[in-house]
Amino acid sequence: MNSPSPIRALFAGMNSWHLNHTAREFEKEGALVAYWMGNKRPPGVPRDKYKRIWPYHLIHKPFIHLPFLTNYPPIRFLLDDIEERIRWNILPLYEAWMHFQQIPNEVNLVQGPMGSCEALFSLAEKTGRKIIKVFDSPNSHPRTLRKIWQKECDEFGGGYRIPIPNSFFEKVEREIASADLILCPSLFVKQSMIENGVSAERCIVSHFGVDTKIFKPRQTLPRQPQFICVGSICLRKGHHYLFRAWELIKNKLPDHPRLICIGNVRPDFRFEWKKWRGTFEHYPSLDHPDIAKLLASSTAFVLPSLEEGFARVITEAMASGLPIIATHQSGATTVVEHFSEGIIVPAYNVEELAQAMLLLANDKNLNLQMGEKSFQKGGQKNSWHDYAMRLLDYYVDFSERIHRENQTSAT
Repeated sequence: MNSPSPIRALFAGMNSWHLNHTAREFEKEGALVAYWMGNKRPPGVPRDKYKRIWPYHLIHKPFIHLPFLTNYPPIRFLLDDIEERIRWNILPLYEAWMHFQQIPNEVNLVQGPMGSCEALFSLAEKTGRKIIKVFDSPNSHPRTLRKIWQKECDEFGGGYRIPIPNSFFEKVEREIASADLILCPSLFVKQSMIENGVSAERCIVSHFGVDTKIFKPRQTLPRQPQFICVGSICLRKGHHYLFRAWELIKNKLPDHPRLICIGNVRPDFRFEWKKWRGTFEHYPSLDHPDIAKLLASSTAFVLPSLEEGFARVITEAMASGLPIIATHQSGATTVVEHFSEGIIVPAYNVEELAQAMLLLANDKNLNLQMGEKSFQKGGQKNSWHDYAMRLLDYYVDFSERIHRENQTSAT
């Protein structure tokens, strides 16, 4: 390990999302002081630096497992909907736990995901020390998220009301306002922040890494066209547009083409699910090694998201040597240049999505060229360690800038 980093970080959240990877890599660099999380301790994080937020975890736990008790769609959708609503409405338990904590003296940076920052930032401010506050945004600005998601629900979800209460969105806006830095996983997220009044200077962009030990490049093109999409099947991720595009082209492709979707069907998709179930291969969930095998045997990866922070599976597909067909709103434009590593399609556009899939199924040379470029850009020097090192560079630069400004104002 190199000499310890000048950054001494505490990560906290009701849900880790990707922070488990960040914490593990910060620990390797001597930059992790503490990890407080509702999720279990991840490998690589020492026990003495980990605290589990038991009140939040124990109340949420039954609602996580209840949906898996049944495969009957109406009951499953109901239980999933209850679970998601519970997740956001029991945040006071997380905040109550945080109220009794103290920031360790050596901490000079705190970071948490959306919804988890208000109590964390308050603890940092109570120390009276200058502690850098980082809002880690797994999604776009809350106003953008709510607008896009509810619009699709109104049109395709039978009037389904999104399960996140307005009070949560208001809380997230307060967190953004009080943060020193907004960590954006994609150019789309940064754009959404700026469009909602956040200064560009506070936003830093760093896309997620990938486990290159699991995801390996494909060796050949599959004989039969095979497209793969990974992620919860829901209106935000635009699966209803993907299924309409597939309906347009599946009879134009040879050798019994396959569309494989991996992910649990979310409650907002229940009306669309009735139309499209059975028209594609569906796996509610698979382990990462099994996903890696399917990616490495596919023609292209497809993700027509309408709102996303950055879909981690994009870099997993790139590490598998696949060309990417995705929207700007999926986060893809952060790592994919149009007609280089893949094809960027407009959100909501069924025809262009269908044409991109046809092109990459029929033009094998183009497919191989894009796949190789995709691997070179997304599969090399794009590990979670690379991600963490980018963050540390940002944070050190910011910390030094703050120090210089304080010295100037003092003189």
